[in-house]
Amino acid sequence: MSHVYLVAAEDSGDAIGADVIDAMRAKDPAVRISGIGGERMRAKGVSADIDMSGLAVLGLIEGLKAYGRVKQAVEDTADAIAKVDPDSVVLIDSWGFMWRVARALKMRGVRAKRIKLIGPQVWATRPGRARVLAQWVDHLLCIHPFEQPFYVKWGLPTTVIGNPALHRLAKGDSAGFRRRHGIALDAPVIGLLPGSRNAEMRRVAPTLFEAVKLARAATPGAHVVCVAAPSVAAEVERKAKEQAYPIVLVRDEGDKADAYSAMTVAIACSGTVTTELAAQGAAVVTGYRLGWITWALLRGLLFKSKYSALVNVAADTEVIPEFIQTRFRADLIAAAAIARLSKPEVRRAQQEAQVKALAVMKVTGRPAAEIAAETILRLS
Repeated sequence: MSHVYLVAAEDSGDAIGADVIDAMRAKDPAVRISGIGGERMRAKGVSADIDMSGLAVLGLIEGLKAYGRVKQAVEDTADAIAKVDPDSVVLIDSWGFMWRVARALKMRGVRAKRIKLIGPQVWATRPGRARVLAQWVDHLLCIHPFEQPFYVKWGLPTTVIGNPALHRLAKGDSAGFRRRHGIALDAPVIGLLPGSRNAEMRRVAPTLFEAVKLARAATPGAHVVCVAAPSVAAEVERKAKEQAYPIVLVRDEGDKADAYSAMTVAIACSGTVTTELAAQGAAVVTGYRLGWITWALLRGLLFKSKYSALVNVAADTEVIPEFIQTRFRADLIAAAAIARLSKPEVRRAQQEAQVKALAVMKVTGRPAAEIAAETILRLS
């Protein structure tokens, strides 16, 4: 019986981990699974008592401030893993934290295979991270085929699994969601996805709330639906109550797909959620803001990709309108949303382009969690 230990340090990794746990149990009911994660993994009965709060840092200055916290969490995580002596350790997302955990495990002589689930975006920024990862992990489960050459040169075996977000949610029930919340079937719905990190609550969410306010004011009969990530649900609820316009707040993970599918246009913090929204048929508008020092380094020295949304990377054009840093303004974001709310032809054109891009992203046609589970079990 294999013993697999999964580690997730933030919301996106927690969601991936929960999916992989289900897939591993479906393939091998006898597998023993332990781990560290958030609410979703705890709901699967998998989570050690280690505090991962504060690790979802964003940017250079935030990273420096959190260094002591990260260092201690690395040591605590390595201690917990060494104590149970698993056959493999799956380190999910969160590049900066996870490679340090892998290093700590290797330096301690822990026998477990170190498997990285989702690599850093070496194709967009800092390809040297591939060498670092190859030094400390035994196998990488990556999203895109074009990532593999970055690692092959350093001798790191890879398996392409596709994008985990594409199969995470079943097709939502838009009509059912609208009925439950008293929203007419033909009423415009503006979605709000304000982020999943504490830093995003400070730096991104206020602008997105303001953009939604402007878009709603310009759209007769519009309703606003906000889906809150578990990691910041309390803060999102607090911000929602402060708004002068009514908001349908969704906190239950089971309602997320239905909520996404009911959205006519979604105004979202850049991240995995943009892919999930596109897969549910919403026309997405996205934006982001980093600290200025981090932005200057990324834009001037490190960031090589033209786009931040993976749908746009796959399409090699701006299918989803992006408002990043200097363009991250409520009026600009709202204008893009209003154009899609008021002009069905603009909205339909974007939705069709999103479908084509998503088809490119479905590398294997199989759920990423299923391929990941097969690979992890084989290596364990």
